[in-house]
Amino acid sequence: MTNLRWKILLLPGLFGVLAAAYLAWGWLPEAPLPAGRTALALAALATTAALLVVSAIAVDRQVIKPLACLARDHHEAFGSGDLVIANRSATDEIQAVKLAIEALADAAARRRRHEIAAEQRRREIEAALQLSEERYALALRGSSDGLWEWNLATGEMLLSPRWKSMLGFADSDFPDCREQWRERIHAADLTAVEAALQANIEGAGEPYEQQYRMLHRDGGTRWILSRGTAVRHASGKAYRMVGLDTDVTRIKRFETILNEMAEGTAGAAGEAFYRTLVQHFACALQVSCAFITQCADYPTSRLRTLAFWSDHGFLDDFEYDLPGTPCETVVKSGRVCFHPREVGTIFPVEAGYEGYLGIPIFASDGKVIGHLAFLDTKPMGDEMLVASIYRVFAARAGAEMEREMALEMLQQQAAKHSAGQPQGNQHGTTGSGS
Repeated sequence: MTNLRWKILLLPGLFGVLAAAYLAWGWLPEAPLPAGRTALALAALATTAALLVVSAIAVDRQVIKPLACLARDHHEAFGSGDLVIANRSATDEIQAVKLAIEALADAAARRRRHEIAAEQRRREIEAALQLSEERYALALRGSSDGLWEWNLATGEMLLSPRWKSMLGFADSDFPDCREQWRERIHAADLTAVEAALQANIEGAGEPYEQQYRMLHRDGGTRWILSRGTAVRHASGKAYRMVGLDTDVTRIKRFETILNEMAEGTAGAAGEAFYRTLVQHFACALQVSCAFITQCADYPTSRLRTLAFWSDHGFLDDFEYDLPGTPCETVVKSGRVCFHPREVGTIFPVEAGYEGYLGIPIFASDGKVIGHLAFLDTKPMGDEMLVASIYRVFAARAGAEMEREMALEMLQQQAAKHSAGQPQGNQHGTTGSGS
């Protein structure tokens, strides 16, 4: 028999049989009678048989069954082949265990390869995430938007450094606190802002978007465009609000200037238009004076004011020399000239003033025929550079100047024609009356 059990018991069995044969027929120092030798041989065979039975039971329990269980468990766990454990030869049982061990090693190798691949994917994902976060951080730093995040469960509010800088604060000077955020919102806008936030949290309407005023560190106000959305659980309940705020003060300033200028100059013409233009510009821009001029000669060396508004009201129109003034650059080059500060130092004729802004006025043929200018006793900020608005009203002023010049020429031609016509021919060519 080739079963593993009998292979294990074969040598002990043979040893017992040989021992019994030796006792029956072999040389002994004191040879007993033949009947005695036979009894010894039978005793040896009986002892050997008993040992073989006990050993067989022990081999079954300690070797055969564990090997069979190992192979069967491997088959169930890893599905490695069609392993039939019962009635298997010794070679098959050993081979089954060998196959199980090899399959187990293969599975371990496969799992290791999967782990390595998963680790590589994890690192790639982490690298991509880090790169994405870096790009997002760079985009936030490079933009004018401030990020905010509100934890609805804890009430904690995180404000980005850029958000704080919009109100004139360093990151460490303004706490990440919702109460501080609320205190900075203009009292007239707070109710509407909180109502819009609550509506978005409750899931009503469009994503959160509000324009409102916030108090700047310098005591002024800034217009903020705030947009955000609620982050929700699978159940739909909001647990966080995230948004971006943009400083739109300059845009609101444009709107204010446009509205005031459009309302103020509607239907005005001539001197009334010029006066309304400079007065409303001065008030909207909050500068010390504003004036509009027309070239008094060509090539231009002198300018004549058409309207001049200062803090004390309108001044009488006057002419002045162009050289030595900041207006010379505007008229000669046909470009906007901006001195945010120290204009009185650069041009002594403007002593007492800090800021200057001049905008050329063009005729329809592209020739400079005048300019619109502003002076202020305090430095001017970049918000003064509202070029598109200035161009609109400068073009309107240029059209008005051309209209007046054309009207003046028509009047002059009419006067010349009237002066050169004989008195008797004013009502007919025959002089005979009607």
